[in-house]
Amino acid sequence: MTRRTTTLLRALPIWLIPLLWNLALGLWGLSRQHSVWRDEAATWQVARRSAADIWEMLGQVDAVHGLYYLLMHGLFECFGPGTTTLRLPSVLAMAVASACVTVIGQRLAGVRAGLGAGMVLGLLPAVQFYLQEGRPYAMVAAGAGISTLLLVTLVRGHGRAALWTAYGGTVLMCALLNWLSLLILPAHLVTLLWARTGRRTYVPWALAATAAVAGALPLILFSRTQANQVSWIPPLTWHMMIGPAVLLAIGAVGALLDRPRSGRLSLASVALPLLAVPQVGLIGLSLVQPLFLDRYVLFSMLGLALLIGTALDVAARQARRFPRASRGLVPVVTVVAVAALLPQALAKRSAASRVDDVLAVAADVRQLKKDGDAVLFIPAARRDTALVSPGAFAGLRDIALVADPVTSGTLKGEEATPGRIRTAVLAQQRIVLVSDAPGVARPVSAERDKAKTAALREHFTIVADDRVRGRRVTVYERRG
Repeated sequence: MTRRTTTLLRALPIWLIPLLWNLALGLWGLSRQHSVWRDEAATWQVARRSAADIWEMLGQVDAVHGLYYLLMHGLFECFGPGTTTLRLPSVLAMAVASACVTVIGQRLAGVRAGLGAGMVLGLLPAVQFYLQEGRPYAMVAAGAGISTLLLVTLVRGHGRAALWTAYGGTVLMCALLNWLSLLILPAHLVTLLWARTGRRTYVPWALAATAAVAGALPLILFSRTQANQVSWIPPLTWHMMIGPAVLLAIGAVGALLDRPRSGRLSLASVALPLLAVPQVGLIGLSLVQPLFLDRYVLFSMLGLALLIGTALDVAARQARRFPRASRGLVPVVTVVAVAALLPQALAKRSAASRVDDVLAVAADVRQLKKDGDAVLFIPAARRDTALVSPGAFAGLRDIALVADPVTSGTLKGEEATPGRIRTAVLAQQRIVLVSDAPGVARPVSAERDKAKTAALREHFTIVADDRVRGRRVTVYERRG
């Protein structure tokens, strides 16, 4: 290697290494064996609507994801629908997040800490799950990384009005993607109080935070009218708190390793609140209304990555008696972590990693259907497979539907009354039913679904039954 090449490599920013590393992790197995599960199917089918249709739908359902749907609509228009278009934004976003934690760690604890944090982020199990997810949570994590980096820059003496505006705007954009991301504000407040930054920081931070909350408040209030969307989330239990408790214990150990001192900005004073406060805040909100899902605070994993980076830096400093071992610690730990987590990484990139697969069941429908067959969905939300793969359902008549999802401004359409559904079922000779597989299915509770089930059980015979990746396709023929 020439001296010029060596000089060029040293001139490259250190954050470029984790960015490329996490980009490679995200691109690896991006199609997940050509599978799409129910949450991603919602993104897919909404993104294919016109902007006007999306706006109309947001008035009735999923307003909390409105900005994300409009963004994905633009991408689908430009690049066409597909698993790459669906998931690549999340891959790029997490790569940006890794670059941010690298810079934060480098500024507050040195190159090793920053590099370790950036390399570790994409290996964390929770991050690996959402790294390739067609939902907004990775984008929120990227915004959290950018806003935290801006805060560190401002606290370290580069307090310009433009940066405070950028900080508030970034927090607002994250809130418009998922307003629970506002839990980053109390985390940042704890950082400021811990570091005792003084009035010069408290006042502009308060103004920026207030502006962000005010900008997101209309969405928060309106989305509360659609609270039935999260009614399925179970109440908080002690079992659900095991994961956060383990994370907080790891975070506390990492903070002790950094030996933070009150009155200065340290990596621990940034990372520990970023990890702990959103977790604790979501637990507190869940005591009022069940909301505890780890993806809502995925961005807190940035704090965990920073603390792990701190631990790596401390270990390297302890090994300074052996310079070669010290320099190679981060690469060696990365290789060991990749090897140890390889089975889990492979599992996360398989179709079986999600509860179901709407594309696989669509392929089964294509094989089992006959022209002129009717089709039913139990529950109605399983209509998502027809919305994502309409070609597989060509020639089938959706006999329960009275207004399709686009016309009704909903995710699953509007179905007829139970009586009309029963009449329509009894008028058929052959029906294809798309439902959940037994291990995934919940008890039938909706009256419309009970009417479908009863009519099929009483007057039809099963002639084909196939179960694939959490979904079930059953073909019924009329007796006699």
